[in-house]
Amino acid sequence: MDNLTWKNKLAVYLVIGIEEVNGRSALETVRLAIDGGATAVQLREKHAPLRHVLETGKKMRELCRKHGVPFIVNDRVDVAILLDADGVHVGQDDLPASEVRKLAKERMFVGVSASSVEEARWALAQGADYLGVGAIYATGSKSDAGDPVTPALIGEIRTFSDIPIVGIGGITVDNCSEVIKQGADGVAVISAIVGQPNPKQAAARLHEVITACIVK
Repeated sequence: MDNLTWKNKLAVYLVIGIEEVNGRSALETVRLAIDGGATAVQLREKHAPLRHVLETGKKMRELCRKHGVPFIVNDRVDVAILLDADGVHVGQDDLPASEVRKLAKERMFVGVSASSVEEARWALAQGADYLGVGAIYATGSKSDAGDPVTPALIGEIRTFSDIPIVGIGGITVDNCSEVIKQGADGVAVISAIVGQPNPKQAAARLHEVITACIVK
């Protein structure tokens, strides 16, 4: 997937594990979300046996590839390589982006989490292709999300960086517009799609609101 393709597909960034939620398999949720307008999918699984992650991840990757949606793996560069992912996303305590690049070479783009200006500058120095900034709002979906940083942090980072930024943490259809207005290229969500009764409808609504904000 070329740079222009993935950079333009971060608007509705779904983060999902492999577990079943609300009686739906993770794969079915991904399918519904893509049908509704999800533009990128990140596999984030911290606890399941690796063989199960690879089995489900392969199916997710195939589904994403079929629809031209970037498939990204969280934290695990080895898993990303094995799954032939389009990208890998790492945190401040994971391998630095510069080291990830040595393993992934140019086959993947690299995203890095940042929750402060200092972390953003460090990620940029390490060669991050995009930033995941947050937690923007309080969230119960990630136990390691930290205190909310508010959308204003995105605006601060925008003053010295023009690489893509994705806001993450507690973002919903009701508060996503402020994240985009501060300069984000998209929002990463878990419960705003995965936890909804109708993931397709939830993704479609997010896509509608975000697209309208970007156009403005």
